[in-house]
Amino acid sequence: MEPLKTSSEIKFIKYFNDIKISDIKVVGGKNASIGEMNNVLSSLGVKVPIGFAITVEAYWEFIYFNKLKERITELLKKLDIKNFSNLSDIGEKIRTLMLNSLLPENVSKQITTAYHEFQLTHNINDVAVRSSATAEDLPNASFAGQHDSFLNIFGEELLLIAVHHCYVSTFTDRAIKYRVDNSFDHMQVAMSVGIQKMVRSDLACSGIAFTIEPESGFKDIIHISGCWGLGDNIVQGAIIPDEFYVFKPTFIEGKNGIVSKKLGSKLKTLIYAANMDHDPEVTVTNINTPLEKTKEFVINDSEIKQLAKWALTIEKHYGKPMDIEWAKDGLTGELFIVQARPETTHSKDEWYEINEYKLKEKGKILTTGSAIGDKITSGIARILNSPTESSKLNKNEIVVTEITNPDWDPIMKKAAAIITNSGGRTSHASIVARELGLVAVVGTVNGTEKIKDGEMITVCCADGETGTVYEGKLEWEKKGIDKKNIVMPKTEVMMILGDPRKAFKLSFYPNNGIGLLRIEFIINNSIKIHPMALVKFHELKDQEAKKEIEKLTFQYKDKKEYFIDKLAQSVATIACAFYPKDVIVRMSDFKTNEYANLIGGKEFETPEQNPMIGFRGASRYYSEKYKEAFQLECLAMKKVRDEMGLINVKLMIPFCRTIEEGKKVIQLMNENGLKRGENGLEIYVMVEIPSNVILVDEFAELFDGFSIGSNDLTQLTLGIDRDSGIISGIFNEENPAVKKLIVWIIAAAKRNKKKIGLCGQAPSDRPGFASFLVKQKIDSIAFVPDALVKGIENIYKAETEEEDKNNKHIGFMVPGLQ
Repeated sequence: MEPLKTSSEIKFIKYFNDIKISDIKVVGGKNASIGEMNNVLSSLGVKVPIGFAITVEAYWEFIYFNKLKERITELLKKLDIKNFSNLSDIGEKIRTLMLNSLLPENVSKQITTAYHEFQLTHNINDVAVRSSATAEDLPNASFAGQHDSFLNIFGEELLLIAVHHCYVSTFTDRAIKYRVDNSFDHMQVAMSVGIQKMVRSDLACSGIAFTIEPESGFKDIIHISGCWGLGDNIVQGAIIPDEFYVFKPTFIEGKNGIVSKKLGSKLKTLIYAANMDHDPEVTVTNINTPLEKTKEFVINDSEIKQLAKWALTIEKHYGKPMDIEWAKDGLTGELFIVQARPETTHSKDEWYEINEYKLKEKGKILTTGSAIGDKITSGIARILNSPTESSKLNKNEIVVTEITNPDWDPIMKKAAAIITNSGGRTSHASIVARELGLVAVVGTVNGTEKIKDGEMITVCCADGETGTVYEGKLEWEKKGIDKKNIVMPKTEVMMILGDPRKAFKLSFYPNNGIGLLRIEFIINNSIKIHPMALVKFHELKDQEAKKEIEKLTFQYKDKKEYFIDKLAQSVATIACAFYPKDVIVRMSDFKTNEYANLIGGKEFETPEQNPMIGFRGASRYYSEKYKEAFQLECLAMKKVRDEMGLINVKLMIPFCRTIEEGKKVIQLMNENGLKRGENGLEIYVMVEIPSNVILVDEFAELFDGFSIGSNDLTQLTLGIDRDSGIISGIFNEENPAVKKLIVWIIAAAKRNKKKIGLCGQAPSDRPGFASFLVKQKIDSIAFVPDALVKGIENIYKAETEEEDKNNKHIGFMVPGLQ
């Protein structure tokens, strides 16, 4: 776009309240979005800082006044677009050319006039100066971070320098390469500049919000992250931020949709520089965050909900998942939305194909951090201190560095993986890794120390939120599943899951819900402390355990609240991932030897000769030795169902030996706010003891459903300790005695009109066992994720054989399973 009028007639300034999203060609993508929010969403309560845009006509005036178009075009003709071997040289020459050029007087005059009017009208001194390209923030192209923006700009001299630098940043190395990669014509992309009220987040906090879970693309989550001070520390990955998950469906219903809160270390705080130079790049400085601030969340629950409400409003208006920047003003306490762009990594994904990666061996762990992606890769590690060392990196090597910023983009496209010391899941390295489909482990803290330059390493992000870097090249496998070719059987196929870190990804697998959520995994990995050690914290004799507990629970004066919060958030994460499908949560079923290994556990556990048939399951819940701990479990589940609104959660009691035990547990749950039938609550019981089968009619009066635990039922039917290696060869779920009990219990459940399922490995490993269950008309079978697809195949085959040998679905296969 070239100026169509004479210089004296051109209006280079356009205020945000006169701008709409349709003005991208005039003010660029970023400014068009800010203007749209000012115009349309401010009436709906979304607060956006006021300001104005310098139109692209001013940029073209700058280009033509200095006769730059032909010279830039000639330089770009020399660019090696295959290997980009001379990208740095060409980019530097273009930027130098532009930097040595002058802003036309008519452009400078209009900018300074508008700035002074803005100052006087709104009593504003400092502003943010943001680049806004005409091909920026489009649904199919993310130019985020490709161009420069400047914060805390004060005075007309520094303002004009900042605008000039924004123009120069049209030709950063990263922007040049991005345009080549995405087939944009360099000379058809113009630069607008936004001048916006500077929200004093240097005195408070700022962050990012995605209206989609950024790792998996799960669309019912709002993911909010935040840090102290200005937001560049999150964008650049300089810190590990706080993270908050808000579940849209229940939040919209008016429930407390905050299903997860994770405290980040936030070791740095970006603030205004004390002594600013005549350079827009030295107006801010990074300081160490005071220790007490690192232990606080940057925003409270009310503010999380406010941001979530605005995020929903913005997403609804644009009709697509959005990537939003927010800031809190430390002077007024107000929250603001400072930017919103379409999310481009996951918003167009259909998730028909699922690739699953699994290590076949383990090695020496070098370092760990936050996992980005879910893949595994191996390669030579290359430690780089800055983008200027790009020549050291060969294609498909693994970049190991302190931190990345947009200058690293051209380099990262050569890499097989990225490892950084700093940063969180919304840092620059994380976002670019997702866009490029790379494996990344961010926030390792010590990656550049523990990994040697030039050594072979394996990077694994297939185990949930934690990414692990191993020494050497390990063997791993990849399985591909094409969802389009999977036909679900009539029998419900459910999953066995205990790890909330994998929930969002696994929700895309074909399933009918969660048939067994074991909370032992959550207690072991997230809580880590024996619940009675929290109940009796002040009476603990073990001082070392007490110190560990104090360290883990420093945010909680009442240590019991730590257990309730952690358990509730972990269960809620899984429940919202599979909502509104059933999620059956089995209450704790640790044995004494397992409980004793938790922090502080030895003071509350008496050693047993055979804990497998000892103090476990329902017997614990009403015992004076554990009753107060079970109450914490109940309060956590009440929070999930009643406060968070996740009424798809059903509860299940394990190892309930007698009817009397069942009655005691039901009564205790009732006393703690979990009344059967209230708010749709259903309580199931495990069938894993012969007494459950023999007294099935009596158990059916107490409980709403059954789940067969085939391992324990086999153990107790055959009199085999399943922990014993000596007689393990006799252990077999297909033993006639076990199968006869299963036939009885399924028939009895049907007779009592109660749902019944089974959770175990046998139906996936043994097609004959699946066929047996289908023939008995079991309602559901639950599988671990690795066995899910094979289980679906076995059930489907069994059903078709049962219905009609000549059915057209005979020989069902799962195409794409490699």
